[in-house]
Amino acid sequence: MRIEEGGVAVEVESARDGASDGRGGEVFYNPEMELNRDVTVATLRAYADREPRADTYLDAMAASGVRGARAAAEGWSVTCADVDEEAVALAARNLANYDGCEAVEGDANALLHTDFFDVVDVDPYGSPMPFADAAVAGTRNLLCVTATDTAPLCGAHFDAGVRRYSTVPRNTDYHAEMGLRVLVSALVRRAASRDKAARPVLSHVSRHYARTYLELDASASAANDCVDELGYVHHCQDCLEREHEFGLIANPPEACPHCGSNRSVTAGPIWLGRIADPGFADAVREAVTDDMGTAKRARKLLGTVSGELDRPTHYDQHRLCELWNRPASGMDEFVATLRDAGYEASRAHYSGTAVKTDATVAEMREATADLG
Repeated sequence: MRIEEGGVAVEVESARDGASDGRGGEVFYNPEMELNRDVTVATLRAYADREPRADTYLDAMAASGVRGARAAAEGWSVTCADVDEEAVALAARNLANYDGCEAVEGDANALLHTDFFDVVDVDPYGSPMPFADAAVAGTRNLLCVTATDTAPLCGAHFDAGVRRYSTVPRNTDYHAEMGLRVLVSALVRRAASRDKAARPVLSHVSRHYARTYLELDASASAANDCVDELGYVHHCQDCLEREHEFGLIANPPEACPHCGSNRSVTAGPIWLGRIADPGFADAVREAVTDDMGTAKRARKLLGTVSGELDRPTHYDQHRLCELWNRPASGMDEFVATLRDAGYEASRAHYSGTAVKTDATVAEMREATADLG
């Protein structure tokens, strides 16, 4: 059937929920990922201004080729790749009206070890890590990565998270952010092993996936700088305080320095740096247009990402208020009260009750006592 997304008419095989997994099977079109694709198109628009020489785009797991067709409509020279013959045929039909674009049948890992693309988009079903080395090798400028295996990423499926991402993930109150920082950490380390820096210029977590856009720099010294932004978080399960430390060697405390509890857990190495360049996030937000089906959501998301305090890990206000045995207040009021008390604070995009601040849990409790 024919659908229209973002002002682009495309042919899709079905509208059931799913995605091509790079191993064959039915060709899926996933309407739940429209926000992901809308933000991708806005990112490509903003990145074209940031790096005017960037021209080629690879959709490495193309499925129906919707994402690739939308990139082609923006003027990119698009290659859609998939291992499934039917997917390639469908993607080819969707690219037929765009010069300089093609659909190829083949494994993304093989393709990325033989060809180079300015922008590479890796959006598999599940973990992207089986494609990470090849993606880093075959990307010149911008690597776009989606991970849908959120349970391993955030530590809910601990052993799988350790295996796939070579880190210790922890299932915490800020599990969505934990998953994103685990993902970025793994990709930064894979890039650094090839003497490349991979720095996130935009990232977000939306519903069932984490998404990051990494700008690559073929510089060993720049790669060292990125590695320096990896580290550990020490999280107290009793008072909810957490500390972070940079470096690849963890030094976990014997007891929580705030409450003395011995129920602290350590996560890492995770990415402790910025998840986005605020200026670039603003540019992406400006590139969102009204013909996008998720324009309102995308603008709200990107505005929150741009304004987030540059500090690893957020607090959940409802979880704090549960700990303090008092009712929660409005989030804007909670954040404003912290600022009025002299602390840095912002909302965080991970959830409607997420807050980032430099205040400790005890300081937050005291500063907002009149709200409860």
